[in-house]
Amino acid sequence: MIKGLKAKLHFALNAFILIACAFTVGYFIAALFFKVTGQPPELLRYIISGFTGLLFLWAAVSLKPYKEDKWIAGMFDALENIAQGNFNVQIEKDNHGLLDELTARINKIAQGLGSMETLRQNFVADVSHEIQSPLTSISGYAALLENEALTHAERMHYIQIIQVESKRLSKLSANLLKLSSLDIGVTSLSLTKFRLDKQLQNISILLEPQWSKKNLLLDAELDKVTIYADEELLSQVWINLMHNAIKFTTEGGTIHIVLTRDTEKISCTIADTGLGIAPEDQLHIFERFYKVDKSRDRTIGGNGLGLSMVRKIVELHGGKVTLESEIGKGSTFTISLPVTD
Repeated sequence: MIKGLKAKLHFALNAFILIACAFTVGYFIAALFFKVTGQPPELLRYIISGFTGLLFLWAAVSLKPYKEDKWIAGMFDALENIAQGNFNVQIEKDNHGLLDELTARINKIAQGLGSMETLRQNFVADVSHEIQSPLTSISGYAALLENEALTHAERMHYIQIIQVESKRLSKLSANLLKLSSLDIGVTSLSLTKFRLDKQLQNISILLEPQWSKKNLLLDAELDKVTIYADEELLSQVWINLMHNAIKFTTEGGTIHIVLTRDTEKISCTIADTGLGIAPEDQLHIFERFYKVDKSRDRTIGGNGLGLSMVRKIVELHGGKVTLESEIGKGSTFTISLPVTD
């Protein structure tokens, strides 16, 4: 009985995979057809795609004697592997070259899904690492506080470290939630018209305690610019960039902010005379959890998410962010936004 049930389940699974593969191939065949004829109405597109999938399913069932064909066998094996989560597959071109584009599309899908899976695994590993570090500190110093022989100064020092690590963990969680909501489109842009130069002035004043403490000179050249954008999200862009400029500029250095506008774009540059970023690090600076100097994570802080958020917010506004930097001479971030009025 159990053997018969397993056979039925195996048959049902194979039938499901066959149907899924047939309709997937049917969808792409229809898509190729629409590239030539143009896109029909949505309902008609679904009907044609479904009908094409049915035809392909009929052909797959009817042409069993021909399944020994290398391309057909390879296609079915590849689609079955993809359905089971194995994306390391490649279909060889058929003998007659009739389905080269379909083969290329399926191979590209498998490659893309494999890359996404690798990114997902790396992301999970990075998040786990970032969370584990403050949790280890909190747990360790909390255990030390159980020692009744501690002096008041030692106890307060340990408590302060626990508070710092707790805030670090909280900030990491908030940034992850924000990036996630931006990625999946949950956070939509709340567009309003406001003065961008006033926003930059206000943020400079907000961060004054930080740059004054290091005796930095903050110099600003701000044209009067009105923009139609998400004021709250853009404020996070400037806060992140200015905070980084303050953090990586040595005492007595300079931060220079320039805001201009022409007929096509609004441009804001934030330049510092800080440590600078090496060319090999500039290639990855906007990647999540990437840190230029990992040896100073504890003293300087940060979790490698700020610049990822900057790029995401700027791209949501139809703009782009670029970086120019040289070791020992500082960094210049340039934000370009489209004119919206």
